Amino acid sequence: MSKRNTQANKAAARERLRAERERQAKKDKTRRQIIVGVSIVGVLAVVGAAAWGVMQLNKPSHWEAAKDAKNVTAPKNTSGENGTSVVIGKSTAKKTLELYEDSRCPICATFEQSVGETIRKDVDAGKYKVKYIGATFIDNAANGEGSKNALSALGAALDVSPDAFLDYKAALYSAKYHPEETDDKFKDDSYLIKVADTVDALKGNAAFQKDVKDGTFDSWAMKMSAAFDDSGVRGTPTLKMDGKALTDGQSENAPMTVEAFNTAITAALKG
Repeated sequence: MSKRNTQANKAAARERLRAERERQAKKDKTRRQIIVGVSIVGVLAVVGAAAWGVMQLNKPSHWEAAKDAKNVTAPKNTSGENGTSVVIGKSTAKKTLELYEDSRCPICATFEQSVGETIRKDVDAGKYKVKYIGATFIDNAANGEGSKNALSALGAALDVSPDAFLDYKAALYSAKYHPEETDDKFKDDSYLIKVADTVDALKGNAAFQKDVKDGTFDSWAMKMSAAFDDSGVRGTPTLKMDGKALTDGQSENAPMTVEAFNTAITAALKG
């Protein structure tokens, strides 16, 4: 082999080696770019997920949004700003009994089971009207949303008729359906509808059921709850007439028996 061929072979070998190194360098560069790109995407994904999580945490809950709603759908048979005045009874009745209750309140349930029927008969007889003010503070104290959800469902019943409202309220407070204070059953629309099916005007009532499921009166319920908060009343049940509390005569508590209630309401009607 000549010296010239040897040199040519060596030059060709060096060129192949150089070309191979260039190809490898390009591969390495591309691989690094891919790794960096994937890393950046990963970091952005983590940052994006974190930002989304923070946004979700800061996002108002459904009930907070309902509380701040500017447009409020009030049930029929209401009056006043945002429909938060719920007065039931004959127009000829001269006085009004204010009744402050929370749907999850166990003492309210005891009161309704004992005295509720007496109040209903008095209202039907025209002795006085009843003004209902609904509260939701137990949801905050015991966690949950049953007070708010039940109040919204009561609004749906009121939209049907005042009688449907009173009958449904009695059913919710009944010994059969009222849960323990720590059991947030009223948060479930299905349970509220189950109770409603025991009320003639609400049984199988598609419009009522739709309002419950859609939360038609959720904002109204929150405005009603705000009215309770603004009233200065701090416990339920509370009864007032002419701005004065009706008590059992032994303490500041509401009368919990028919006898104690009749004594208190008779004095209030005379006052």
